[in-house]
Amino acid sequence: MVARLVIAAPSSGAGKTTVATGLMAAFTAAGLRVSPHKVGPDYIDPGYHALATGRPGRNLDAYLCGTELVAPLFRHGAEGCELAVVEGVMGLYDGAADQGELASTAQVAKLLRAPVVLVVDASSQSRSVAALVHGFASWDPEVRIGGVILNKVATDRHEHLLREALGGSGVPVLGVLRRAAEVATPSRHLGLVPVAERQAEAVDAVASMAEQVRAGCDLDGLLALARSAPPLHAQAWEPGFEAGPHAGGAVASPAPGSGAVRPVVAVAGGAAFTFSYAEHVELLRSAGAEVVAFDPLRDEQLPEGTRGVVIGGGFPEVYAPELSANEPLRKAVAELARSGAPVAAECAGLLYLARSLDGRPMCGVLDADARMSGRLTLGYREAVAVSDSPLAAAGTRLRGHEFHRTVLEPGAGPVPAWGMVRPERRVEGFVQQGVHASYLHTHWASRPEVAARFVAACGT
Repeated sequence: MVARLVIAAPSSGAGKTTVATGLMAAFTAAGLRVSPHKVGPDYIDPGYHALATGRPGRNLDAYLCGTELVAPLFRHGAEGCELAVVEGVMGLYDGAADQGELASTAQVAKLLRAPVVLVVDASSQSRSVAALVHGFASWDPEVRIGGVILNKVATDRHEHLLREALGGSGVPVLGVLRRAAEVATPSRHLGLVPVAERQAEAVDAVASMAEQVRAGCDLDGLLALARSAPPLHAQAWEPGFEAGPHAGGAVASPAPGSGAVRPVVAVAGGAAFTFSYAEHVELLRSAGAEVVAFDPLRDEQLPEGTRGVVIGGGFPEVYAPELSANEPLRKAVAELARSGAPVAAECAGLLYLARSLDGRPMCGVLDADARMSGRLTLGYREAVAVSDSPLAAAGTRLRGHEFHRTVLEPGAGPVPAWGMVRPERRVEGFVQQGVHASYLHTHWASRPEVAARFVAACGT
């Protein structure tokens, strides 16, 4: 059994990331093996979690993967660990729009049978904090709020008033944190700046978070609460088992260890392409690929022997001049795409394959141009594959997530990638030869045949 805590809040901006990351780092420094997790589709917070623990930050998203996979994915990520810290998303009871509790922190806490620690921004209240905590603790009797951490507390007098108000609430105060500018992490148009873009500063920020948490929180009390979680009766998710049985109608590639040649799948990384789920690489490997990372900002050629390319999300708009200046790699990607080799691109990858981004030449694989806009496109989506591609057979239904401030014109090619069916009906993305490019972020653990089909399309 893995001891576990869910770090939640009444709303966004209360300090969940500071507290969760600080706890992960503090417990790791104390010698515990800590497994980091994040509720929802967010890619950026898990980067800070990984820095704090030395393990991959993993997402638990009941919308993208289904409620039935939350506990198995948790068990997979927490293998060999003594403690798991799960950072929530938005407010405790906020989830997918018009979907009730689906994908909320509260739902994930219930699926994990995990106690919740409520982080409260106490900067503008005193006695009212008791009413707020009581309301959250009593709203859903299946959600166990085992403690509260008071954040942004101004003075000793303020702390005294807050503790006095909560004295009869039945919810213990497990931490009090003062305001601390040094733990603030810079943000921009899509949230925090990813770790990969500010390594030294990110290390310092995580260290400051850990020190603040050590100084202000009852670590022994929090660990005891985590260890009070009951047994979790779920088998760990296994990428080999999930991806192996079939490849969406294609012939599967050689399995690792079979002695056969394994196709090289190049996966984009570096500062411009930081959005990815750890399970994707695990699925590609289990389906028989040799996965090799490359950085479109620095590498002038694709990895030797590349038979397929995966380009996930990130911030190409921030690095458009550098990406454009790397003409040799742009040409190599375009040549591979023209050869019919499978290329899977999501969001940032879509922009990189376009003809231009903010007027700067990109790979030119797609007859489309991208630009920054002032409008945020954000939300869960239900989609169906419009046509056969290296990722999915026509008619495959899948759930995804959009998160961008760019616009692509046109937004769909002659053969679109997806037909969106919820929340609105439209077509989106591009399928041409072996290319599948779209704004839609997906989590392949929900449809492991995607990885197997892609690797099979790479051949040997």
